[in-house]
Amino acid sequence: MIRFDRSKGLIALLIFLLPQAGFAQGNTLNGADTAWIMTSTALVLFMTLPGLALFYGGLVRHKNVLSILIQCFAIAGMASILWLLLGYSLAFGEGNAFIGDFSKVLFAGIDRDSLSGTIPEALFALFQMTFAIITPALILGGFAERMKFSAMLWFSMFWLLLVYVPIAHWVWGGGWLQNLGLYDFAGGTVVHITAGVAALVTALVLGPRRGFPNTPIMPHNLTMTLTGAGMLWVGWFGFNGGSALAADASAVMAMVVTHIAAAAGAMTWMFIEWKRFGKPSALGTVTGMVAGLGTITPASGFVGPGGALLIGLMAGAVCFTATQYVKRVLQIDDSLDVFPVHGVGGTLGTLLAGVFSATSLGILSGYGFAEGIESMGGQLWVQFLGAASTIAYTALMTWIILKVVALLTSGLRVSEEQEIEGLDIASHEERGYDLL
Repeated sequence: MIRFDRSKGLIALLIFLLPQAGFAQGNTLNGADTAWIMTSTALVLFMTLPGLALFYGGLVRHKNVLSILIQCFAIAGMASILWLLLGYSLAFGEGNAFIGDFSKVLFAGIDRDSLSGTIPEALFALFQMTFAIITPALILGGFAERMKFSAMLWFSMFWLLLVYVPIAHWVWGGGWLQNLGLYDFAGGTVVHITAGVAALVTALVLGPRRGFPNTPIMPHNLTMTLTGAGMLWVGWFGFNGGSALAADASAVMAMVVTHIAAAAGAMTWMFIEWKRFGKPSALGTVTGMVAGLGTITPASGFVGPGGALLIGLMAGAVCFTATQYVKRVLQIDDSLDVFPVHGVGGTLGTLLAGVFSATSLGILSGYGFAEGIESMGGQLWVQFLGAASTIAYTALMTWIILKVVALLTSGLRVSEEQEIEGLDIASHEERGYDLL
C-alpha cells in the first residue's frame, strides 16, 4: 500500500502549477493593465480635445479662435480614420526596418480576443491613435492664423502618413532605431521633434503673419490658454504613464518624473522672465510647463526623480532661450512657439535620456542603458542618431509635402483680405465671439 504524504503532494502540485500560471499570466488579459490604458487613452485624447485646442485658441487673436478649435477637431477626425485605414498597419505591422506592412489595414485580424501583451490589441491601437491625433495638431501652432483650411487638411493627411507613421515604426514598431536601442519612452522623437521641425519648416515656407515682427500680435484670452495648459498637464500623466502599457512600477515612476519636470520647467521659465523683464508672466509659466513636459517625455521611463528635476530645469532655460532666439534674432513667425518648445525640448530630452538613464550617477541615477549598450557614450550616440535622423527626414518630407499641397490648393495661404478679416469668418462664416 502506497502512503500519500499530503505536504509533499501539495509541494509537487505547486511546482507543477507555477510555471503554467506564469505562462498564462503573460498571455492573458490583465484587468488592471487594461483599465489603466483605457484611462490613459482618454487622457491623451483629452490633451488634444479640449486641452490643446484651448491652449492654442487663447494664444491667437479673437478673430481666429474658432479656426484653431475646428482645426483641432478636424485633425482628430481625419487622423482617426487614417489610422484605422492605413496608419496603424504601416506603423505597427511587421514590414521591414523602415515601414510596416498592410496586414492590419482596417484593423484586420484584431477582434475582441486579440491581445497585445496583457491588453487587448484594439486598445493598444486606440491608445496609439491618440498620439497620431495630437502630433499633427501640435503643428498648427507654426502656421496659425494664415493657412487655408483645405491646405491644412491636405497637409495634415499627407504628413501623418509620410512622416509620423514611418518614424513611429522606426522607434516603436520594430524599426531600425528601436533595434539600435533608441530610448524614446513616449514620443520625444516621434511626437515632439517631428511636430517642432514641421512647424518650423511650415512657418518658413508660409512666411510671417501680417505685421510680424514690427507689430505686436498678442494672445486674446490667456484665461483660455491657462485652462488648456492645466488640461495638458493632467493629460500628460496618460501620455507618459500610459506608455508603460501596464499598471506597474514603471508607469508610476513615469508619472512621478513627468510631474517633477513640468514643475521645474514652469518655475525656471517664470524666474528667468521675472529677472529679465521685471515681472513673471502667466504665459511664460505655462509655456515653461509644456517645455518641461515635452523634454521629459522621451526619458520618462528611464530616469529617476533627480534626473527629472535637472531635465526640467534645463528644459525651462534652454527652451526659453530658443524661443527668444527664433522670434527676436531669426525673426521666424513660428506663431505659437512649437519649434523652440517641442522641437528643441524633444531633442534635448532625447539626448538627456542617454545621460540620466545611467545607473552610476548616485541620486541622479536612472534605470540603465538599452540592451547591448554598455556605456553612456554608446547610448548618447544612439540618441543623437535618432534625433538627427528624425530632424533630417521630417524637414525634407515636410518641405516636399508643403510644395505638393500648394499645387493641390492653389497656394497655402489665405488672401491678405481674408487674413485681415480673420479666419473665423473667412473660412467658416462663424464667429468665436459675438462682440458688441
